[in-house]
Amino acid sequence: MKITFLGGGNMATALIGGMLERGFAAADLQVVELGEAARGALAQRFGVRAVESFDDAALACDVLVLAVKPQQMKAALAPIAGRLCGQLVISIAAGLRLADLGRWLGAPGAPHARLVRCMPNTPALIGAGVTGLYADPSVDAAGRETAGRILAAVGSTVWADAEAQMDAVTAISGSGPAYVFHFIEALESAGRSLGFDEAGARRLAIDTVLGAAKLAANSADAPAVLRQKVTSKGGTTEAALASLAAAGWHDELVAAVQAAEARGRELGAELGKD
Repeated sequence: MKITFLGGGNMATALIGGMLERGFAAADLQVVELGEAARGALAQRFGVRAVESFDDAALACDVLVLAVKPQQMKAALAPIAGRLCGQLVISIAAGLRLADLGRWLGAPGAPHARLVRCMPNTPALIGAGVTGLYADPSVDAAGRETAGRILAAVGSTVWADAEAQMDAVTAISGSGPAYVFHFIEALESAGRSLGFDEAGARRLAIDTVLGAAKLAANSADAPAVLRQKVTSKGGTTEAALASLAAAGWHDELVAAVQAAEARGRELGAELGKD
C-alpha cells in the first residue's frame, strides 16, 4: 500500500514515525513538502521519499493524507484537482468539511468521494494522542480499517457516527489538552500559594494529573466512582469539591466545551468558502 503525505509538518512527522514503528515500510511512504529543510529532514530521519510537488509517483498512491494547515488547503489541492483516481483521502486538517475537500479535489461537477476526516490532538506528537474520525459513506470497511490503522500510529481512535460530531471531537479532545494544561497551571499556583517552590509545585501538579489519568484509563470504574472513592465524608477532598461546586466549575467547563464546539462549526463554514 503506497501512502503519500501532502505536508511534512509536526503531525505528519509524528504519523510517519509511528507508522514505521508499527511495521509500515519506508519505501511505501512519500511526502510532498514545499520546504526544502523539512524535505531533507524527513528523508534523512525516516528514509522516505520527499519531493517538492506532486509528480507521477506521488500521485500513484493508494492513500493520500492531507496534512497542511486548513487555511492553506484549497491552494495546496489546486494542482491535483481532478487528477485522483479513486484514492482514499485522509484529512487531518482541523475544521475542513468533507464536502469542501471533495469539491476542491474533484473535477467540476464530480467531487472526490472517498474521504475520511480526522482530528488528532497534540499529544499525538509523542504517540499519546486520541483521534476522532468520520468517513464518507462511500468509504468501505477496508478503507475505514486503513484510516484507523494509520491514525492509531499516534494513539487511540474513536469513530464518529456523523460528520457534525467532528466539531464536538475538536472541542473535547482537540482543544482538551489546553483545558488540562490550564488545570495544571491552577494546581501549580495553589501549590506555590501553600509554600512550595515552582519546581515542587509543578511536579506535584503534573504527576497528580498524570497518575489520576492513568488510574482512570486502567480502572473498570467510571470517573465519578473513582472521585467518590477519594472523597471521604467531612474530609479535605470533600471541602475542595464543595468549593468547586459552589463556583459552578463543572457547568462552566461544559459550557466552555460547548462554546468551542460552536466556534468549530463557524470555522468550518468560513474555511469552506470558495
